[in-house]
Amino acid sequence: MKIIFLFIITFAGLTFPQGISKENLIKHIFTLGSDEFEGRGTGQWGGEKAAKYLAEEFRQLNIIPAGDDSSYFQNIRLHGGKPLNGSELIFYSGEEKREFNLWEDYLLYFSGEQTFIPARLDFVFAGYGIIAPEYDYNDYQTINAEGKIVVFLDGEPLSDDELYFDGERPTVHSYPDAKQRIALSRGARGSILIPDLKDGFYSGWEKLKNEFSFEDITLAYSVTNSLALLFNPANAEILFNASGYSLNDIYDMHSKGNLKSFEMNCGLSFKGEFKERDFISSNIIGMVEGINPELKDEYIIISAHYDHLGIGIPVEGDSIYNGVFDNAAGVSVLLEIARLFSENENKPERSIIFILTTAEEKGLLGSVFYTDNPVVPLYKTVANINMDGIALYDNFKSIIGVGSEYSTLDNFLLEAADFNEVSVTSIPSEFRGYDAFLRSDQVAFANAGIPTILIIDAPDYVNISREEGLKKFMHYSENIYHTPFDDLNQYMNFDAAVQH
Repeated sequence: MKIIFLFIITFAGLTFPQGISKENLIKHIFTLGSDEFEGRGTGQWGGEKAAKYLAEEFRQLNIIPAGDDSSYFQNIRLHGGKPLNGSELIFYSGEEKREFNLWEDYLLYFSGEQTFIPARLDFVFAGYGIIAPEYDYNDYQTINAEGKIVVFLDGEPLSDDELYFDGERPTVHSYPDAKQRIALSRGARGSILIPDLKDGFYSGWEKLKNEFSFEDITLAYSVTNSLALLFNPANAEILFNASGYSLNDIYDMHSKGNLKSFEMNCGLSFKGEFKERDFISSNIIGMVEGINPELKDEYIIISAHYDHLGIGIPVEGDSIYNGVFDNAAGVSVLLEIARLFSENENKPERSIIFILTTAEEKGLLGSVFYTDNPVVPLYKTVANINMDGIALYDNFKSIIGVGSEYSTLDNFLLEAADFNEVSVTSIPSEFRGYDAFLRSDQVAFANAGIPTILIIDAPDYVNISREEGLKKFMHYSENIYHTPFDDLNQYMNFDAAVQH
């Protein structure tokens, strides 16, 4: 926290005599991460309880309310939906008709009436579903997707050339939502993605079933989506039976770098049944005003998402997805930073906006809503420092400024790091496939034109080896992240949290 704090006060134009309270960090983490808050799910009771707790913390710190009607709450109208087992997906191939089963054969990205396909629509295979002019690549060049269901593979063309699809590091073209948008832009009525469950963006099918079981939530004013399926690769062979190619042929073309697009001579219809609702969830927003007449009308946003997954499918008898590392920890740091700004007699030169966002886990909805409905004009916002997780393994010798390369914020990061006698490094090669910048609220602020940064610890520790640090990261990513095990039973080094 010291590094994040020094980064902020350097940018804000202020120094502080007070110390960071490890006890406060512990208190907030153990409160927000407890079963009492039921995983802080968006639109669930625990999420509402967390919002009230955070607003009350701001009130006790005398942070200026910056939400609706002079409150701390920026209310957001949301729509939620969950598919029911009565949903009916019929597959057609020649004279054959077969019903596929929700959860076992396919999963739904989106819920609602926009997924309705009343009569057969034909399939067309579009390789990876990518159009990338910068690489002179177009999976749609030889096919017509208009009015059809587009089928594509997970990922993108294999490459070891950094000038072609960034070599071994995945680009934005590999993301499912990018593929879905491309399909819609080509006139498709829907899409089917066949995931790579071994080396791709996705994990095993059972874990995917768990993740997709949570409510699909969107902003009430969002553009409606179309039918978008994730199809179990173990059952996907039948999709290609009438195409002249097998699924193994497709994988072979992928490995050889000559994947092609073609008509599939089959199709589907879909009638979904959903449980839907409309509700309100809130960002919690407060402000500390700057004192410099020339700079107080410039704003620094400090953000952290307070939501997690809430109550979900039980795993080993536990149905509460507490979200301690993700992101009770980051919220606790924001509250402590807010306390330090509030209690200091010397106020910052620039103004500080503290935003605790909701629905980050549902697609960055809270931060997107804020950038659509800012409490001050966006052009007056000079930077965003986002906090999504903090160092809790061990004291560290180096840090990573995720997104710092896209602005001059790296200069302030270097200054903060130098003061704390740590170095600045890049994301380790072992995690190059994990694009941290695109996976939290900082990307919503960046899309709005605001320079932004997420500061994380690198696996370069004082008391444990790099190999052990990487092992901890991998264990968390593969076994703890987005499960009920991200709870208060984990080991947490709060001295490392204070250093961060």
